[in-house]
Amino acid sequence: MTVRVETAGGVAVVTLDRPARHNAIDLATAARLAAVWRELRYDDDVRAAVLTGAGGKAFSTGIDRAVDVPQPASPYSADDPLLAIGPKANDLWKPVIAAVEGMACGGAFYLLGECEFVVASREASFFDPHTTYGMVSAYEAVLMAQRMPYGEVARMSLMGTAERVSARRAYETGLVSELTEPGGALAAAREAAGVIAAHPTEAVQGTVRAVWAAREAARSHALAQAPHLIALGNLPPRRQAALFEGRGRGTAYRVRE
Repeated sequence: MTVRVETAGGVAVVTLDRPARHNAIDLATAARLAAVWRELRYDDDVRAAVLTGAGGKAFSTGIDRAVDVPQPASPYSADDPLLAIGPKANDLWKPVIAAVEGMACGGAFYLLGECEFVVASREASFFDPHTTYGMVSAYEAVLMAQRMPYGEVARMSLMGTAERVSARRAYETGLVSELTEPGGALAAAREAAGVIAAHPTEAVQGTVRAVWAAREAARSHALAQAPHLIALGNLPPRRQAALFEGRGRGTAYRVRE
């Protein structure tokens, strides 16, 4: 299984379980995530959820670059398997808390952007590699713009792999709501989820929808532009692949505290 689900005390812990691939999301994982969120809609024993990644080195590094995503021939259509991996995309309004250890980058923001809040280890880091590899950061940037100040999102999106945002900086700018010692993010997220799960679930789900509605109009308008920006700005796949093949070869990055 690429995604594990364990339930106790009204809380479901959903774990991306591909540690050898830094919990990168392939097509099977994307389909499984969508199915998990839909299943949790109907599980009355689950009143809150925690989303995390296995292995401790990464929450997720987004789409698995080894995946071949077939695309329609029309320039007006593009299939993005990550669009349906989040809880809100699957109409789940039970609260979901992210527990981040290690790296969270690129397509991981599709998930973080649909969680209620993020708990992270002090050793966690966040970055967006798109521009380095000739790709437009559209969906990721829009989702993070709902959580972070404009300048922080712009810098993270534009700096690519040259810079990573430390957990401390992410906490100070609003992406992360709580910092823990290394290895402690899941326990802290489960504790918070347990408190929420003890509240009347109707009131909790109504509150989740109210908070989401407060930013949904701007988010929807911005996301509507994403396919066009990607179509215009992305390098052809072969040029992207050439840039990606050179990753990690003497490339340094700084962690921005």
